[in-house]
Parts: sequence; structure tokens; C-alpha cells
Amino acid sequence: MDLGLTDKVAIVTGAGGGIGRAIAVELAKAGAKVVINDIGVSLGGTGGSASPAEETKALIEAAGGAAAVNTDSVSDWDSARKIVQCALDNFGRLDAVVNNAGILRDAIFHKMDPADWRSVIDVHLNGSFYVSRAAAETFRAQESGAYVHMTSTSGLIGNFGQANYSAAKLGIAALSKSIALDMARYNVRSNCIAPFAWSRMTNSIPADTPQEIARVERMKKMTPETNAPLAVFLVSDAAREVSGQILAARLNEVFLFSQPRPVRSAHNAEGWTAATIAERALPAFRSGLTPLERSGDVFSWDPI
Repeated sequence: MDLGLTDKVAIVTGAGGGIGRAIAVELAKAGAKVVINDIGVSLGGTGGSASPAEETKALIEAAGGAAAVNTDSVSDWDSARKIVQCALDNFGRLDAVVNNAGILRDAIFHKMDPADWRSVIDVHLNGSFYVSRAAAETFRAQESGAYVHMTSTSGLIGNFGQANYSAAKLGIAALSKSIALDMARYNVRSNCIAPFAWSRMTNSIPADTPQEIARVERMKKMTPETNAPLAVFLVSDAAREVSGQILAARLNEVFLFSQPRPVRSAHNAEGWTAATIAERALPAFRSGLTPLERSGDVFSWDPI
């Protein structure tokens, strides 16, 4: 099947390794020209090197593809504009943006340093906005384009010790929906992927209890490459009718996520007080309350 990606141009942020590299390589295999954005930092966001991005570029070119490297940070508006300009300067156009760059600064909520909160929000949420906003001018002018943003079940469902990461990732889902709504008139699509993969980012997940150890062992079976086909599909012409959605890939499984909608209602002709809510509304709502679960509780079976 022709996905319509031949000679299209895509930016993939955080493409120096892991899921980002896998997506960049898969896009190139499908015929796209790729801007590999990566600042080469550690998982915590320190350091900086062009080597990871250059390694991804070498993989693409060895297979006959075309790629350019960009080392600007997604977490700064002016730098984000340079990432988009890199695509225009090297390939003369831009058709897709995959917002994948991220860092982790995990800590239990009541011990989280505000600096670690800001750092994670800046890269994940602000970075997704900046790069998307920078690309929007081109997409609007040409009346076409596709965004893929990386959300996470840590935000969609929940997880311990990741208040900053979870908040950013749930915010990205809302950002994607807003982009989809605002830019539909320009034939621009926006979707999210909640990836499952054993990579640098999941490598730091705590594995202290028997349950956590078992979860980590299951996750090791999932490689970054299993997420790439879904990203390629979402930016391709085959997904022209798909926008504002949240999907996931886990080994050989693909999921479509529900999005928040009312599940119960209660009416009182006299209006409500705190007491009547407790006496009448709560009993009606109790069976519909969302359990306080983590991602691992919901995705409790081994990857298949």
C-alpha cells in the first residue's frame, strides 16, 4: 500500500535514540526525508552531544534515505523555530512533526523539587507546543500537515512518582485535541501515541517490589521499534480521516483510547448542597467512580 510519504518531510524530535530513532528510521524507509532533532543529553536532561543524532542519520543514509541533523532545544521558542527552519532549509518543505523529545526527573510528589517540575514541563509540554506552533505557519499556508505527539499512560491513567511527567503528558493530549480542532479547517491533523517500549526513559522505572520487577520484565520484551509503524501510519495519507485521537502500540497490540465523557448524572430540582450531594449524588455515582489505578494495573497482562 502506498502511504503517500515519498519525498514528504518530517521532523522527529528526540530522534537520537529509542522510540524517536525508530520512528525516524521507519519514516525514511517509507520514503520520507527526516530532520533528526536531538540535543544529545542524558535522560535527566544534562550534557549535550550531536553524536546520537548523527548515528541516526548514518542509519538512514546507509539504507538509502535522506536526513538532516538539528541540535536545537525544543524547550525554547526561538530554538523551536530553528528546528522547523532546518527542514525548510534542507528539504524545502515540511509535512509532519513527531513530538517525541523528553526527559525524566522522577520523585514522589511531596519531595519533588520545583526545578524538576519546570524542567519536565518545559521539554515535554512546552516543547510540544513550541515545535507544533512553529510548524503551524507552514502547515496553514500549504493547507496540509500532520502532528503526532507522545503522551503516556502515566498521564492518561496514572503512575507513582511522576507528577511532573504525568501532568505534562496529559497536557499533551489536550494540546493535541486543541490543535486538531483549531487546524481542521486547514486540513491539518493531530493525534497522540501512548508508547510502550523498554528504552532510556523507562529504564529508570523503579523495580523494588515483586510486582514492579515483574512489570519491568514484561516491558523489556517491547522494543522501541514496535511503536514506529503507528507513528508512520498517523502521518501518512492512509490516516487522512484520523484526528484528535489517542492510540497506543504495545508489542503486537494496538489500542484506541477513550476520552473523558460524562458517565453518570444526578438531578435535584431544588439545587444541591454539600449535604445532599453526599446523601444523594454520591451513592448514584459510586459505581462509576474511576479506580485509583496505575498504568500497570490497567495493562496487567503480558504484552502479546
